Amino acid sequence: MTALWVIVPAYNEAGRIGQTLDALRDQTDTDFTLLVVDNGSTDETAAVVTGFRAPFPVHLLVEEEKGVGCAVDTGFRHAIAAGATLLARTDADCLPRPGWVAAARATLTAGAGLACGRITARHDEHGPAGRAFFALLVGLAAAFGRVRPAHRDDGYLAPYRMHAGNNMAVTADLYQTCGGMPRRPSPTDRLFLNRVRRTTSSIVHCRTMVVENSTRRLRAYGVLRTARWYLDRGSDGLTPDPR
Repeated sequence: MTALWVIVPAYNEAGRIGQTLDALRDQTDTDFTLLVVDNGSTDETAAVVTGFRAPFPVHLLVEEEKGVGCAVDTGFRHAIAAGATLLARTDADCLPRPGWVAAARATLTAGAGLACGRITARHDEHGPAGRAFFALLVGLAAAFGRVRPAHRDDGYLAPYRMHAGNNMAVTADLYQTCGGMPRRPSPTDRLFLNRVRRTTSSIVHCRTMVVENSTRRLRAYGVLRTARWYLDRGSDGLTPDPR
């Protein structure tokens, strides 16, 4: 099968990354290589990863340059140099559902350059009401993104639709052609999507590529400060990596 690598950036995620690794081990399609990029953690993240056993190869790479964009870009380029032609990414506090890898592979091999999946709130963090509220916020953010003037100029080859970096897959060719992930702290998702939109219209939103997303940033910042953060307006002095 086509060489697929899954990239997981991580920073001080010893308490959560084990669940993410288990979710990847439970995939229906396990014909992939896993690369965890440790962004200079000071906890036992690396030990959790090196102790993990799975039916696929597992690699750990350390990226000291701070910022999730740096970790992702280093990981993607490392995978491409090792022969990856398809790349998928989730985060170390997220839970990909069992069909996630299979859906990513199918979407890319069917001709998409970028596959954007669907995010939902983690079930272990919220009840039905909390998950419904999270879905409402995601919908509002997506609607705002479509009307934002910065997303609507003539240089884009595809319409804007919200893209979650913790649930994406891209071909190696497109990743390199568009310039890759911005090497900066979060948020990077919108900037990367717009790089892709300036390069190709081959962007598919795949509803069967599902990741359960942590909402700890929302709990740490609140609704308004979370919105400010994702608009690149800062988080009023709060860290971009709430723990």
